[in-house]
Amino acid sequence: MPKSTPGLSEVIRDVPKAELHIHVEGSLEPEMMFDLARRNGVALPYRSADEVRRAYSFANLQEFLDLYYQGMAMLRTEEDFFALADAYLRRAAADGVVHVEMFFDPQAHTGRGVPLGTLMDGLERAIVRSRERGVSVSLILCFLRHLTEREAFETLEHAEPYLDRLLGVGLDSSEMGNPPSKFARVFDDARDLGLRLVAHAGEEGPPEYVWEALDILGVERIDHGNRALEDDALVARLRDDRIPLTVCPLSNLALRVVDDLAAHPIRRMLDLGLVATVNLDDPAYFGGYINENFRRVAEGVDLSSAEIETLARNSFDASFAAPAPLRP
Repeated sequence: MPKSTPGLSEVIRDVPKAELHIHVEGSLEPEMMFDLARRNGVALPYRSADEVRRAYSFANLQEFLDLYYQGMAMLRTEEDFFALADAYLRRAAADGVVHVEMFFDPQAHTGRGVPLGTLMDGLERAIVRSRERGVSVSLILCFLRHLTEREAFETLEHAEPYLDRLLGVGLDSSEMGNPPSKFARVFDDARDLGLRLVAHAGEEGPPEYVWEALDILGVERIDHGNRALEDDALVARLRDDRIPLTVCPLSNLALRVVDDLAAHPIRRMLDLGLVATVNLDDPAYFGGYINENFRRVAEGVDLSSAEIETLARNSFDASFAAPAPLRP
């Protein structure tokens, strides 16, 4: 008897995936936020996890960032960073993720007195445990673009003892008014240290920020990149040079980059031949992990099973790791 054709949900569940745009601090669920606050004796301006969730209604990126940094302040000890990363990586494995290139924001922690070694050791413990479960993990250190070039240089210098644990560097936080070119010299030094280069660009910022990330920073991958579609020459550059875009559908919806997932540009990206991928961004704040992102954007723009598999395959083509594993 012939096998039945799997439905979209089954394809999403079963296809191996790489996750290339996850801020580990953005996986801090409200329940863990309260647990950490109690453990560390930190007061929260909320009475319950449900009250925190009710605050997750954002008009723009900056409104989200304000709450994001507030939650991040609960992370104090090596055990906190281990618990955070381990919880995310277990969930990723359950969703069929087999490789993760995970962002973290050291300046958000060192700036409030947490030593870099504390978070590096906590994250490393979670990474080792994840690898034992069959999910490979690498770390990408992100610079906070609303801070100064000097502070980014200091962070890169402090990270040099941990170079063997780092895959690359990235650029995140408030995009508007903080163009990639602000950090050109920092990225030059990171490249000289042998680190891979990525950057957030074209989420709220204009296409010119994507050009700067490519031509001034020399990045190999664009995080978000939605607004690149406004510039035909930029689209041609991204397509011809096979520059991947790590797109985050539920983040785009939550932060009003799109008003409805039916208007999400990921189908157009595929039609234009771009190496688009589906990712999380900050899943605890935006309402879903990887399979939920796939499911909801697939429903929104009517993706086929073949297009789901293309997006999953793109995630491995876009990664700095091995090719996609074979389907069982």
